[in-house]
Amino acid sequence: MNKEYPGYVELHEKGELVKKVDSLYEMMQSCHLCPRRCGVARLKGEVGYCRAGAEVEISSFHHHMGEEPPISGWSGSGTIFFTHCSLRCVFCQNFPISQLGHGNKVSISRLAEIMLILQKKGCHNINLVTPTHFAPHVVAAVHIAVRQGLRIPLVYNCGGYEEILTLQLLKGVIDIYMPDIKYGENAQAKKYSNAPDYFDVAKKSVQEMHRQVGDLKLSPDNIAQRGLLIRHLILPHDLATSEKVLYFIKNEISPATYISIMSQYFPAYKAVDVEELQRKITNNEYRKILRLTQELHLEKGWRQS
Repeated sequence: MNKEYPGYVELHEKGELVKKVDSLYEMMQSCHLCPRRCGVARLKGEVGYCRAGAEVEISSFHHHMGEEPPISGWSGSGTIFFTHCSLRCVFCQNFPISQLGHGNKVSISRLAEIMLILQKKGCHNINLVTPTHFAPHVVAAVHIAVRQGLRIPLVYNCGGYEEILTLQLLKGVIDIYMPDIKYGENAQAKKYSNAPDYFDVAKKSVQEMHRQVGDLKLSPDNIAQRGLLIRHLILPHDLATSEKVLYFIKNEISPATYISIMSQYFPAYKAVDVEELQRKITNNEYRKILRLTQELHLEKGWRQS
């Protein structure tokens, strides 16, 4: 086999991909695909905490040029935006999709077709945005698409709040994990995302991701092929407790981790009503975190001006 093939090709050839589909759908019977473990019978049409039911829903798909350089490259990332989310971030910049449920139900065969369309457009990867609550549908679509020639890496673009069992079932299917680590303390996560165990969960989740795929590996022309890329959004007043996030990455993941330190926070959605979130971050707040990355020798990744 060509070693450049994504991992799901080998799983398919060994007959293991379809087994993963079955196991993931089994998790939906009393849903525990995410750490909420709300236990609803989604296959019978019940709606979970994430507000997702039995059928996969997407908001849009397109070739995206605005991701990190090795993800977008020169030909774009084949981005699929999934509707709904298991977090409740008051500052979510995609709130019409994640919180208000803007999107449409599609069949598994249509989702597979979309993946193939994006590959045909020349995209470097399939970028699955907020996919956790639809993980069974995603893998089922890959199982269809791989038989029709899908051969580009899968990017798991998620909020970092992940169920370990789900991640373990995704081993070998996902080539590139691109999680957020939103907070370095649980108190802020509880207040702003209704996830009182966020950092505890995210640490274990990202460690599992790194065990599966390792540090980010680039092709000779600097396109991501496999590995971990972590995103961290700086919040005003250091509400993300960024120092703890960076120390965790340095000490418990890898000092060679690629990190995207993001400065584009603005008061979206309900943040306009939260006093401490009603402004953008300052240059000094951003530079402080950049200095810390230098001090910790976390040198790989991207910074915004």
